[in-house]
Amino acid sequence: MSADTPVAVSILDREFLIGCTPEERPGLIAAAAYLDGKMREIRNASRSAGVDRIAVMAALNIAHELMQMKQRGDSDAGALAQHLQTLRAKLDGMLAAPVR
Repeated sequence: MSADTPVAVSILDREFLIGCTPEERPGLIAAAAYLDGKMREIRNASRSAGVDRIAVMAALNIAHELMQMKQRGDSDAGALAQHLQTLRAKLDGMLAAPVR
């Protein structure tokens, strides 16, 4: 088992040390960069917002993106299942037909 080692990430010009395994490090750095970008977008759009409000708005935006992706995935999975069911029915029909 790999031990947690602190990784420094910068979010909105503030540095945070986060413990993670070496395997998790690239994902953590990518997530921190994504969050930093979202928070900067919000800060640039409304100069008067405090850091707490920026963080909450970024969290809500990211949660909304995640929910949309899940819904699309569920919808895509449902469409694929329907398509596979149609193909199976056609195949069953062809296999059940008498050979000429």
